[in-house]
Amino acid sequence: MAIRYVDLSHPIIDGMVTYPGLPAPRIYDHITRDESARRLTGGVSFHIGGIELVANTGTYLDAPFHFHTDGPDVAALPLDRLVDIPIEVVRATTRHAIGADAFGAPERLRGRAVLVHTGWSERWGSEAYLSGSPFITADAARLVIASGALLLGIDALNVDDTGDLSRPVHNEVLGAGIPLLEHLTNLDQVPDTGARLTALPAPVRGMGTFPVRAVAAFQERSRPGNPVTTAPPDEG
Repeated sequence: MAIRYVDLSHPIIDGMVTYPGLPAPRIYDHITRDESARRLTGGVSFHIGGIELVANTGTYLDAPFHFHTDGPDVAALPLDRLVDIPIEVVRATTRHAIGADAFGAPERLRGRAVLVHTGWSERWGSEAYLSGSPFITADAARLVIASGALLLGIDALNVDDTGDLSRPVHNEVLGAGIPLLEHLTNLDQVPDTGARLTALPAPVRGMGTFPVRAVAAFQERSRPGNPVTTAPPDEG
């Protein structure tokens, strides 16, 4: 049966705003095709681009080092938390403060990438995205930690209430060694269960955050909002 892939990442575009107060990325030509054509023969050419950005740009992953000096950076994260991880989608499109009761029984989160679907990503690229965003509460974060989840993500501005300067979700979840994903999109296209996540940052040493291409994969027959059953790896 065919596998469907859903891109959960926003494209990075020159001048875009990801978070209030952070500089926008600058994308530029380092070597243009015309310049390279003058160096080469036979009508061939190439392009080399450049980019200047802060690590919290677009859809990005937080490693424990982001909040904890002795935690692993994005290059040191174990791959079994980032590659082909079963997804559990938590639907919270009607909530502002997303508490533990939205996550259900802890057993459903164990060994999974827990992705919180708020629908806030529909505002991406507008002023409306940058304030009033839904967030995960501290009690929900503690449930996620206790459940044994492998990763926690959200399709909104921040996992934390930006008005709470103690940032309990970042501090506690990253302190437990669980990576975070922020600014996801297209979670409405991913089934509640049965999909698998891959979200890899470039392995840059000394970085606590970095953009990712986050992708969900699941069998084509599945529909958003409905559980699906995936075939074992050794089946057809």
